[in-house]
Amino acid sequence: MDEFKLNGKEFIELHDLLKVMGFCDSGGMAKVAISEGQIKVDGAVELRKRCKIRTGQIVEFAGRKLAVQ
Repeated sequence: MDEFKLNGKEFIELHDLLKVMGFCDSGGMAKVAISEGQIKVDGAVELRKRCKIRTGQIVEFAGRKLAVQ
């Protein structure tokens, strides 16, 4: 499982997280993946591109899991 540290921030938007972690090559690709229902947050499909991801949440995409700390 991959990990991402917020480093003092309250949250990161889902499409930005996917881009920063290299799950998607660009923010545009991340937004398409989200709109197509390919992303899960805490086990549920997430369709909001700007969903605020906070500490303790798990993001899943293409068989990869990411824990936010």
